[in-house]
Amino acid sequence: MSLAAPLPAGVQVFERGWLSSNNILLTDADRATLVDSGYVAHAAQTVALVSHALGERTLDELVNTHLHSDHCGGNAALQVHYPQLRTRIPPGLAEPVRQWREPELSYQPTGQSCPAFALSGLLVPGQTERWAGLEWQVHAAPGHDPHSVILFCPEHRLLISADALWENGFGVVFPELEGVDGFDDVAATLDLIERLQPRTLIPGHGPVFGDTEGALQRARARLESFAQAPAKHARYGAKVLLKFKLQEFGRISRAQFLHWAQSVPYMQSLHRQLGADLPMTAWLEQLLAELARSGALVLGPELLEDAAR
Repeated sequence: MSLAAPLPAGVQVFERGWLSSNNILLTDADRATLVDSGYVAHAAQTVALVSHALGERTLDELVNTHLHSDHCGGNAALQVHYPQLRTRIPPGLAEPVRQWREPELSYQPTGQSCPAFALSGLLVPGQTERWAGLEWQVHAAPGHDPHSVILFCPEHRLLISADALWENGFGVVFPELEGVDGFDDVAATLDLIERLQPRTLIPGHGPVFGDTEGALQRARARLESFAQAPAKHARYGAKVLLKFKLQEFGRISRAQFLHWAQSVPYMQSLHRQLGADLPMTAWLEQLLAELARSGALVLGPELLEDAAR
């Protein structure tokens, strides 16, 4: 297994967890840029981490690899703290963001939260940006999200891979949960990463790592498993949505959590796909029991608790 090379000067990673994405602070003498801002429940912590790292300096720019709530939920808080902050996102959802049309964003369908934020411009695939005194290529990376990008610094073979590749997998393929093909896009993005030959990867979640070959092998095996059994992926996606929200709640009554889950459009759709032979409550109870057996949550008679709480 190859170890991750030391990060170049001006590149700092705040490793967060699974509710909030990692944040990457890129600084040089002229500008400070943050890549991704975490989930709204952790927005105050995001602001504190950034302001502590910058001291008297301001944050000049915020860019999002994609617009899932765990990657941009802190945008609004950072914009309040840094009023001159310039914020850019990948193309594709610019108009829904500018007009804040929630049904076209992922927050309402997933039952998650993201405060409205202002948009300054776009992070366009094919362009090169200069951050931390280094050149960064912007590459389209559809699959997990059709509008996602990854950011590659050829000089240091350093890749900000977002949720396109983790050390042990990749993010849920959300288009597939909507009945749209996404597995081929995941495969193409993994091929792109292989061609880039990164030596060090900063994933959207988890520690910085250097075993690109091993990570790609594990990701492709996982992708093949899902492609051969799409229902397996859909069930996995349903459990990820439940686990994510439970991390936000921390601890909640079983009845309240079931009430929330039954109101979520994605969960309703997945129930129709996977569990229509069962009442929705019984199907949800099955998923919670599976999460409890895996150690992801503590399942009591009346209460649910995130296992990491």
